[in-house]
Amino acid sequence: MLQLKGISKNFGGLHVLQDVNFNVAQGSIFGLIGPNGAGKTTIINLITGLLRPSSGDIQFNGQDLTSVQPHQITKLGIARTFQNIRIFKEMTLLENVIVGMHDHLNYGIAGILLNLASFKSAEAKSKARALELLSWVRLDHKAHMLADNLSYGEQRKLEFARALATEPKLLLLDEPVAGMNPAEKTELMAEIVNIKQRGFTIFMIEHDMRFVMELCEKIAVLNFGKIIAEGPPAEIRSDPAVIEAYLGKEDEAWE
Repeated sequence: MLQLKGISKNFGGLHVLQDVNFNVAQGSIFGLIGPNGAGKTTIINLITGLLRPSSGDIQFNGQDLTSVQPHQITKLGIARTFQNIRIFKEMTLLENVIVGMHDHLNYGIAGILLNLASFKSAEAKSKARALELLSWVRLDHKAHMLADNLSYGEQRKLEFARALATEPKLLLLDEPVAGMNPAEKTELMAEIVNIKQRGFTIFMIEHDMRFVMELCEKIAVLNFGKIIAEGPPAEIRSDPAVIEAYLGKEDEAWE
């Protein structure tokens, strides 16, 4: 589904990424790991069009993304979450998710102002779909609550539901369990598996090794802007280059 071929990114004389290559298979959960400053978030920003590669190609379902605008990439079927949660805390959960549907709502300003039947129908459908997405992350019972009243873990799940409201084929997660306690991590892992089982492909970057190892089917390791290993969790866990470059020489780092 997603292919990066020879991707490099320079900021002036700083080489952030150098000849990065990897593939993400449709229907899989793919993880990208690496130390701080390795270039992981830069890769997500390149995939979503917020940055342009200095060289190389990014293909999504066979389409070149390197010159496509971010809003067009969203319409093609790519959505993301952010390391720092970005929800509208003064809005309800339902309203937050409906905001994510704006590209798919089929009514204009006239329909809203004149309260036309088309607007009423689309509004009812959007509310029903938003409730369905909230049920996927088990937040539908709080649909009319202000987002500001949610716990940190619930806010993260709300952000997932809003991303899914764009009807993506590929969901990019930027450190989804950052700041979570163990119970919240376990809950979120179950939600991600649930989302994957509904037909979505997931690409994540994450520092929690236990989370990545238990969840991802394939992992790529980025170090100083270069991919140093790629494969299933068992291979990554025992790869000497990964242990030395990323985790040090103590296997306890995986625990």
